[in-house]
Amino acid sequence: METPIRLSGLARRFISDGLLSEVDAQAAQQKAKDSNQPFVSYLVNQNILGSKEIAASASQEFGVPLFDLNTMNMDLAATGLIDEKLIRQHNALPLYQHGSRLYVAISDPTNLQALDAFQFNTSLATQPILADESQLSATIEKALDASVNQIEEFDEEDFDELEMGPDEVKKDDPGSADADETPIVRFIQNILTTAIKAGASDIHFEPYEKVYRVRTRIDGMLHEVKTAPISTAGRISARLKVLSRLNIAERRVPQDGRMRLKLSKTKTIDFRVNTCPTLFGEKIVLRILDPTSAQLGIDVLGYEPDQKAIFMEIMHQPYGMVLVTGPTGSGKTVSLYTALNILNTDDRNISTAEDPAEISLAGINQVNVNPTVGLTFSAALKAFLRQDPDIIMVGEIRDLETAEISIKAAQTGHMVFSTLHTNDAPQTLTRLANMGVPPFNIASAVSLIIAQRLGRRLCSNCKTTEDIPVDTLLEEGFTQEQIDSGLTVYKAVGCDSCTLGYKGRVGIYQVMPISEAMGRIIMDGGNSMELGDQSKKEGIADLRESGLKKVAAGLTSLEELNRVIKE
Repeated sequence: METPIRLSGLARRFISDGLLSEVDAQAAQQKAKDSNQPFVSYLVNQNILGSKEIAASASQEFGVPLFDLNTMNMDLAATGLIDEKLIRQHNALPLYQHGSRLYVAISDPTNLQALDAFQFNTSLATQPILADESQLSATIEKALDASVNQIEEFDEEDFDELEMGPDEVKKDDPGSADADETPIVRFIQNILTTAIKAGASDIHFEPYEKVYRVRTRIDGMLHEVKTAPISTAGRISARLKVLSRLNIAERRVPQDGRMRLKLSKTKTIDFRVNTCPTLFGEKIVLRILDPTSAQLGIDVLGYEPDQKAIFMEIMHQPYGMVLVTGPTGSGKTVSLYTALNILNTDDRNISTAEDPAEISLAGINQVNVNPTVGLTFSAALKAFLRQDPDIIMVGEIRDLETAEISIKAAQTGHMVFSTLHTNDAPQTLTRLANMGVPPFNIASAVSLIIAQRLGRRLCSNCKTTEDIPVDTLLEEGFTQEQIDSGLTVYKAVGCDSCTLGYKGRVGIYQVMPISEAMGRIIMDGGNSMELGDQSKKEGIADLRESGLKKVAAGLTSLEELNRVIKE
């Protein structure tokens, strides 16, 4: 028989305060030890006790007053003395050093392992300071973010140069002369490089009344990475605009440009740049365009086997229309580029009209639309049709003229790819009808509609099972058969190798080929609900059903699915 684990003083205090039974305290302490977590962290993470209850009991037990971490400036925290991995492992934060003594915020004063580790690594005597567990965890994240924000100087081998597209920076341009050594230039270069390494998709430079904020979008979520004095806003904006070949004297209207970061002799990243005048200056957003995203291959995108088979079959047809729908940032462009990359062979003439072209693909004729000079989507399409194309890609169908020309192309022996902004596949057909496209043209031209979303992928290192009642699982859309077969649902935790428990993203798709029955519904003026019912009869999984498969496979969490797909 196993010897029961010896209860700590804090555990005994919880028992005497009536917060835990002795059996529960024994079990919790053992499980915390098995999972290599501090006892208090385990209690809070598993929702066994509230952090405030724990802090009050600990304060009474050890006679130590609670310290409110919100009153401390985290920029002054002594995080540089301790490796980040140790801080996260022990959930303890070095606050400040006074002489040979290091004061450490900790939620469990009996966690001597943390104090000993800090003392060993710094050769300083450690003095514990009691803090609320939840507040401590949040403060650790802020403090470590603040230390990352003091962006380190990268070696020159980390990047070769920052340049303006295919042209070189002119030496007489403002913000460029001898600028490579200025703090502003190093600041921008380091933010760009750090964002790329973190896998960000966008960088936001935002001026406010009293502060200048920089945020990056990682896995679809924005995170603040740096703040700077508002006095630097003008110089940062000027530098970014010079690099993007924009007019630095014009601050009243939005502008679009591009720039390029050469990470090495073989690795180059392009940025699409947009400026927008705000109350306190110009907000500048950089979209990171990684050309390798178009070469990932269809297997990486996350299609279910049957969905992939349908997509591959229809994209290789000689004519027809494939529409990809979803909100901004749902991965529509990557899906289209992936299809074009598969079809890009010497015997095919492929042309695209985009606003703007995000990724350059060799062997494909790409056109940036420019409405100010009359080069609209419809004008580009008319030009394409005079050049004997096999495959046409239209960045987005925005108006009736573009829709009609695209459909006419699909009916006359061309394969047409495009996007629309709708919530699901059936709504796409009614959206075309609302634009004014005759139902018989929709039914005869559209071959396939793909609705998609991108959900954050659970980190494989730290995800843990989540105990959800059966009734709730049924309400969420799981079947009783799935539950009975041993359904396991995971939730995000968070570790050193991910962002808040997630790392990367996974595609969720509704792949709906247009059948004869759907064509008849369209011809009869049916609505999206009738089309949705017909797609279910034909066994086509909607976005929710496809997302639940990703949850059941442990790829994402139910919470994330509910964030990206509403009922």
